[in-house]
Amino acid sequence: MSGDHPLLSSPDSPSAPLVQPSTLAERLEQLLPDGSSCPSILDSNDDGQAESLLVREYIVDSDCGDGPGKPIFPVGPESRPQFPLEYPTRHKKRQASWGTMELHSINGNSESHDVLQAPSGVQEKANKSHPDILLHEDPRLIYIDDPKRTNDNNEFTGNEIRTSQYTLITFLPKNVFIQFHRVAYLYFLVIAVLNQLPPLAVFGRTASLFPLLFVLCVTAIKDGYEDWRRHRSDNYENNRESLVLQSGQFRVKKWKNIQVGEVLKICADDSIPCDMVMLGTSDPSGIAYIQTMNLDGESNLKTRFARQETSSAVAEGCTIMGIIRCEQPNRNIYEFTANMEFNGHTFPLTQSNIVLRGCQLKNTEWIIGVVVYAGQETKAMLNSAASPPKRSKVERYMNRETLSLSIFLFVMCSVVAAGMGTWLIRHKHQLDTLPYYRKRFFSNWGKLNGKTYRYYGIPMEILFSFLSSVIVFQIMIPISLYITVELVRLGQSYFMIEDRHMFDCNSGARFQCRSFNINEDLGQIRYIFSDKTGTLTENKMEFRRASIYGKDYGSCVLVADQLQEENDTGGGVARKRWKLKSEVAVDSELMELLHKDLSEDERIAAHEFFLTLAACNTVVPIVSTGTSSSCAKDDLDVDSIDYQGESPDEQALVAAASSYRYTLFERTSGHIAIDVNGEKLRLDVLGLHEFDSVRKRMSVVIRFPNNTIKVLVKGADTSMLSILANDSQRDDELRHSTQRHLNEYSSQGLRTLVVAARDLTNEELEQWQGMYEDASTSLSDRSLKLRQTAALIESNLKLLGATAIEDKLQDGVPEAIESLRQAGIKVWVLTGDKQETAISIGVSCKLLTADMQQIIINGTSEAECRNLLVDAMEKYGVQSSNEINQSLRCKSNAASDYLVLPDEVKMSNVPKCHAGKEEGKVSAPLALIIDGNSLLFDLATSCSVVVCCRVAPLQKAGIVDLVKTRTDDMTLAIGDGANDVSMIQMADVGVGICGQEGRQAVMASDFAMGQFRFLKRLLLVHGHWNYQRIGYLVIYNFYRNAVYILSTSFSTTSSLTDYSSVFYSLIYTSVPTIVVGVLDKDLSHRTLLQYPKLYGSGHRQEAYNVPLFWITMLDTLWQSLVLFYVPLFTYKESTIDIWSMGSLWTISVVILVNVHLAMDIHRWVFITHLAVWGSIIITYACVVILDSIPVFPNYWTIYHLACSATYWITILLIIVVALLPRFVYKVVHHIFWASDIQIAREAEMLT
Repeated sequence: MSGDHPLLSSPDSPSAPLVQPSTLAERLEQLLPDGSSCPSILDSNDDGQAESLLVREYIVDSDCGDGPGKPIFPVGPESRPQFPLEYPTRHKKRQASWGTMELHSINGNSESHDVLQAPSGVQEKANKSHPDILLHEDPRLIYIDDPKRTNDNNEFTGNEIRTSQYTLITFLPKNVFIQFHRVAYLYFLVIAVLNQLPPLAVFGRTASLFPLLFVLCVTAIKDGYEDWRRHRSDNYENNRESLVLQSGQFRVKKWKNIQVGEVLKICADDSIPCDMVMLGTSDPSGIAYIQTMNLDGESNLKTRFARQETSSAVAEGCTIMGIIRCEQPNRNIYEFTANMEFNGHTFPLTQSNIVLRGCQLKNTEWIIGVVVYAGQETKAMLNSAASPPKRSKVERYMNRETLSLSIFLFVMCSVVAAGMGTWLIRHKHQLDTLPYYRKRFFSNWGKLNGKTYRYYGIPMEILFSFLSSVIVFQIMIPISLYITVELVRLGQSYFMIEDRHMFDCNSGARFQCRSFNINEDLGQIRYIFSDKTGTLTENKMEFRRASIYGKDYGSCVLVADQLQEENDTGGGVARKRWKLKSEVAVDSELMELLHKDLSEDERIAAHEFFLTLAACNTVVPIVSTGTSSSCAKDDLDVDSIDYQGESPDEQALVAAASSYRYTLFERTSGHIAIDVNGEKLRLDVLGLHEFDSVRKRMSVVIRFPNNTIKVLVKGADTSMLSILANDSQRDDELRHSTQRHLNEYSSQGLRTLVVAARDLTNEELEQWQGMYEDASTSLSDRSLKLRQTAALIESNLKLLGATAIEDKLQDGVPEAIESLRQAGIKVWVLTGDKQETAISIGVSCKLLTADMQQIIINGTSEAECRNLLVDAMEKYGVQSSNEINQSLRCKSNAASDYLVLPDEVKMSNVPKCHAGKEEGKVSAPLALIIDGNSLLFDLATSCSVVVCCRVAPLQKAGIVDLVKTRTDDMTLAIGDGANDVSMIQMADVGVGICGQEGRQAVMASDFAMGQFRFLKRLLLVHGHWNYQRIGYLVIYNFYRNAVYILSTSFSTTSSLTDYSSVFYSLIYTSVPTIVVGVLDKDLSHRTLLQYPKLYGSGHRQEAYNVPLFWITMLDTLWQSLVLFYVPLFTYKESTIDIWSMGSLWTISVVILVNVHLAMDIHRWVFITHLAVWGSIIITYACVVILDSIPVFPNYWTIYHLACSATYWITILLIIVVALLPRFVYKVVHHIFWASDIQIAREAEMLT
C-alpha cells in the first residue's frame, strides 16, 4: 500500500482546483557543449514506451488552503543520453542544432535525424555558421505588440517564404551551372568547343553542339517546370490572410507582410502562419489543440497552453506588453527555450507554449499569440530540406566504366596521332602535291598567292590529329545514356506504383516511388534492417495480461460488453455506461476483486494500479452522448468514448482501465476526471514527468479530493525495478513474482510495463517545488537539473504490478521473411524490446527457426562482452584475422549503450562461417540475439539472422552504417516511425511503412508501402526486373556507341554526315533501348515468387560486372571491324565515294545494333516489335530525306546504292558475320553453363 489515506471519496469533497497551466516542460533538448547527445529510447518496448506527455505548471488557488498563490511546478523531460558512435566531449561543438533535426515520433521517441546530407557516420556535425541557441549567449528579443521596435533593433526576416530555386534572371546561369556538375557534360562541352576550331572541325559546328544542347534543354525544361510549380505554391502561401492586431483591433493582413513581434488571432481550423508564442485562448484554462500533420505527419491532436499570466490578461481584455527572450532559430521542432518578462515578473516558456507554422488549430475557437519566428526562420521552413541524395550502385560502376573507356579513348587517340606523325614524316617531301596536306594553295592568283593551305607543321599536325581523334571518338562516352537511364527508371517507377499487388486495401495506401534513381538497387539487397513495432507488427495494441500485487490475471476473460450487461440487469437505477470504440476483454476474477467492498492490500493495490493507467498519460477523451435500451427493464445512459493519444500504447492502457470501469472521461489543464464504477473522481494534476530515454519512465503528481498527494509512475522494468522500495519480505516476494510474470509475458511476445506509486509528504512537495523553480528558469544545464528534480520523487516506490500488451503481426510477415531469407537476404531486426519479447516475435514471424543455433550475447562490460563473443566464434567456427580481434572494442555505457568500432575494419576482413567443416563445429545456420550493450562485426555478419534488442534510434543508424561501410553489400532499412528516419536515410535503400506513427518515415524514405509483406514482391519481382534491365541497358549503350566509331585511316576524316552522327543516338536507336528497359521481363512474377533463390543473380552481379563489360567491348571491337572491312573489301574495285560508304555504314550499324538487341529480348510484345523494327524503318526514312537535300554532300547516294544487289548482300553479310561469334557464345554457354535464370525460363516455356 502506498499510503494511508482513502482514495475514493464523494465528488462533493473539497478539492484543490488548479487555475491555469503555465508551461509544458521542455522536450529533449538539443546537444549542448557538455557533451550531451541526441536522446533515444531504450526501454522494454520496440520503439520506446509511447509516452509523449504533457507536463504542466500550476498555481494553487488561494482558497486551497496551501497559502496564497504558491507556485507548484512539475518536472519536464530530462533527456540527455549519449548515443553517438564516437563519444562526445565537453569541448566538442554541439552537433545538432543546424545540421540535424530532432524528431519525436508518436511513441514519444526523440532522436537526431539527418536532413541535409547523408553522412558517412551516424551523426553530422553542426553547420559552423549557425549561431549558438543558448539564451545567455545570444538571446533573441521580441517586444510584444511592438513590431517596429522589435525589427529596428534586429534584422529579422519577414514572413514571406520562398521554396523556389530560380528567378527569371538567375534561371539560365544557375541551372546550367548545376547541370555541369556532371563530369560527362563538361567532357562533351570541351569536345564541342574543340570542334569549333577550324583545324579541328571534324563535324559541322552546329551539329556538334546539338546533342549537348538537347540534353541541357530537356533537363532545363524539367527543372523550370518544377520550379514554376514551387513559385505558384509560394505565391499561394504568401498571399493567405490572417488577423493581426493593429491599433487595438484585429485586421486582415497577408501572411507575407506579417512581422516578428506582431500579435495574431487564429480561428478554428485555420493554419498557423508563423511560429507564435501563445498569449491566450478561447478556453478559460488557456488550453488549445493543434494538429501537426503538415509538420511531422502525425494526425493525432496535441495540446498547447498559454501562460496563466497572459491568458488572464487576454480574457480581461487588457493590453499585453512585455519582452520575450528566446533562442535563435533552429530545426528542433520539439524544443523551445525562452523567458518572458510580463508585469515585472520573469517566467520560462517552453515547447508547450509555442505553435508552429504549418499546424492547424482544432477543437479550439481561437487563440492569440505573438510572432517569434517568421518566414524562412520558422522551424517548418528550416526543416524543409530534402532527404540526402542517393546514387545507385550500377551508376557508380557506370562511372568506373566511363573512366576506363576514357583511358582507352586516350590510347586510341594517341595511336592515331602517332600514325599521323609517322605518315607525315614519310611523305614530308610530297606535301606540296597531296590533296589534303599540301603546304600551299595550288593557285597563285590573287590573295591566295603564297598562302599556306591547312598545314601548320608536323608537330602541330600531330596535336591536331590527336584532338580531332578525341572529337571523332567522343561517341564512345554515351551522353544519351544519362537521359535513357532516367527515362527507363521513370517507366519502371510507373509500373511499380500501378502494381495492384502492392496496394493495401485496409489503409488505402498505394506504393510510392519517392526516389527514381535507385530502382536497380532493389535487385541487389543483401541486408534488410527492420524495425519491429508497426513494421512487422500492426502497432495496434491490445491489453492482454496484468500482474497485480504478485498475481497474474488475464487467463479467464470476457468481453466488456457481456460483463457490463450481466452487472446491469439486476439494477433498478439507470447508470452511466461508457462504450469504447473497440471493446477490450476483461478478466472476471480481477473485475470482482476491483469492485468488492474490501480494504485489504490486494484490492487497494488493484485500485491504484488502474488509477495509474487512467491518470498517468496524456490521452484526450472524446465523448459523444446517447442512450441505449439494451436491457429490458432499464434504459442505460450510454456515452460513447474514444481516446486520442500520442501513442497506441497509451490508448490501449487507458482503454483497458475503462473496461475495468476506471474511465477517464475529462481532461482539462488543471485536472482530470475518472469514472470509478459510477462514481466520479476529480483529481488535480500537479505535474507530469515526461517519458524519456534516460529515466525510461513517466510519472504524474496527483492531488486527491482529501488533499492526499501521490506520484503515480509507469515505465520499463529495467528502470522501475531499481527504484522500488524494499522495506519488507513481502516487498521482496512481490518483486520476484512480478519479475517472473514479466519474463512469462515477454516470452509470449507481449510488451511490458511496470506500475508503481507512493505518497508525497508536504516536505517532499515543497523541496521538489523549489528545485523545479531553479531548474525551469535556468539557462544552462536545464535538462540535467530537471532530471535531478525528477529523481527526488521517483524513488522508494511501492510496486503495484505490471501490464502486458499484445502487438499482433501484420498479415503475410512470416511468409515474406521466409522468402527473403531463401533469396539470400540477411534480415536484421533492430528493436527496443527486451530480449525475450524480441525472440518470441522472431519465432512467430519465422525469423528464428528451430534448426538455428541461437547465439545470445548479453555482455554488460568490455571483458564479459569479449569473452562471450570469442567463445561463440570458437564454438561455431567463425574465423577472423588477428588484426580485427586486436582492434575491435565493444564498449558499454550505462546511460547510453553506444558502440565504438575502429575504422581499420574493412570489407576484406568480413569473416566466413566455416561451421561444420571442422570437428565439433555446428553446421546449423546461426542466429545472433544481442542487446544494445555489445556487438561484434565478425560474428554478426556470419549469422543468417541478427536480432538487436534494446537499441536506440541512433544505434539503429549506427548498425546500418557499420555494415554499409565495412562491406560492399547493399543495405535496405524499413520502418514506420520518426525514430526510424535516421536508419532509413543511412541505408542504401530506405523504405517507409504507412502505419500508425505518422508519415515521418514515409517522407524520409525512397519507397513507401502499406504493409511489410509487399517488400517480398518489391525485391524479388520488381527489384530483379529493374536490376536486369538497367544492367543490360548500361552495357548495351556502351556497346551501341562504341560500335559506331568508324573513320578512314589515321586522318580522322569521317565518312558520316554530321546529322547522321547526331540522329544515331537520339532517333535511330534510342526508342528500342527505352522500351526494352521498361518492359522486358526475363521471368514472370509467378516464377520469381515461387523460386526466391533466383534473386541471387543480383548478388552475383550477373547482369552487370567487369568481365561482362570487357567481353562486350571485345565483341564490340569485332563488330566494328566487320562493319568497316566488309564494305571496304566489297566495294574495293568500285568507284563508290566516301559519302556513299558512310550511308551504307549508317544503315548497317542501325540494323546491326537492333538485331543485337533483338537477340537479347526475353518478352516480345507488340510495342517491342514496333520499337525495334520501327526504328530501322525510321532510319531508312531519315536517310532518304537527308540524301534528298541537294546542299548535303551525300546527296542522292542512297538512291544509287539501293538499286544494287551488292548493297543488300553487303548489309546481310555484315549482320551475319558480326553477330556470329555472339550467337555461338550464347548457344554454348546456354548448353554447358546455363544460369539459374535460363533454367527457370525453360521451365516456364514447358509449363
